[in-house]
Amino acid sequence: MATIKDVAGRAGVSVATVSRVLNGNGYVHEDTRQKVEEAIRALNYTPNEVARSLYKKKSKLVGLLLPDITNPYFPQLARGVEDRMQENDYRLIFGNSDENREKEMDYIQTFIQNHVVGIISSTNDPGAEMYAELRIPIVFLDRTTSDRPSVYADGREGGRLAAREIIKRGSKRITIIQGPAHVGPAMDRYEGAVEVVRERGLSYDVLKTTSFSFTEAEGWAQDLFRLYPDTDGVIASNDIVASAVLQEAFRLGKRVPEDVQIIGFDDIPLSRLLAPSLSTIHQPAYEMGREAAELLIQLMEGQHIERKSKQYPVHFIERQTTRKVD
Repeated sequence: MATIKDVAGRAGVSVATVSRVLNGNGYVHEDTRQKVEEAIRALNYTPNEVARSLYKKKSKLVGLLLPDITNPYFPQLARGVEDRMQENDYRLIFGNSDENREKEMDYIQTFIQNHVVGIISSTNDPGAEMYAELRIPIVFLDRTTSDRPSVYADGREGGRLAAREIIKRGSKRITIIQGPAHVGPAMDRYEGAVEVVRERGLSYDVLKTTSFSFTEAEGWAQDLFRLYPDTDGVIASNDIVASAVLQEAFRLGKRVPEDVQIIGFDDIPLSRLLAPSLSTIHQPAYEMGREAAELLIQLMEGQHIERKSKQYPVHFIERQTTRKVD
């Protein structure tokens, strides 16, 4: 890999001259500039972003921390962040915490060591001390906190919507799958669904889970029908778990939606491709990612911000795992 010294040697100039060309500061004769640019192209030289940040005293690096990159929902968030950041010439350093506190702390430290000027985090613990001690702007994405900038969806209303829709379509023996108790949005969804089912005076069962992961979803689905074989309506904690429930229902010979209705949460691209396609609660993941990036850019650039948090509405997507209503 070519270095700045290699570029200087090929162009016959000093390293300082190459730096002035790269950073656009200081006078460089046009002939000299052309020689440097030709050397850069010939050597396929790429400046080290951290080194350039230190030289210019202003970094363009931003840290993005997500909890589980295998969940298709989070890449949608990430794409929204990336697209908005690139429009403003910022670059991302990405971390995948696997919902592991120690790994999360390691990534935060890595971000700081690489001189990021801001962080977007989908942490499960926005009130953690490690975030309170940061001296750079931070925005929480898909998570909410009472006193820090955050962008999130209305999970509680999403749970209510799922319950209303499944009841409207005739389910009476409902099972609500509770997502991981340490994940705030999962509990919001669960509590919203419970609220509506109780209001309607219906009995319900709860299957508690500790993960959203693909690897465990199949087991949760098997547990559901083993423990509650007569359930005729499932409100899943997310689309991954809902997909596993759909697969298990067919394995057991249950008809969907005639025998059992299923509603997921997130509206990941996979939900449209299943057969039958999955009814779900839509969260605007891409838009949320862009909004978090925009908010962080404003904070990093010292702009006045009237509202530091934004809650996005959610809505029900009717597909084929729920019955039609007149």
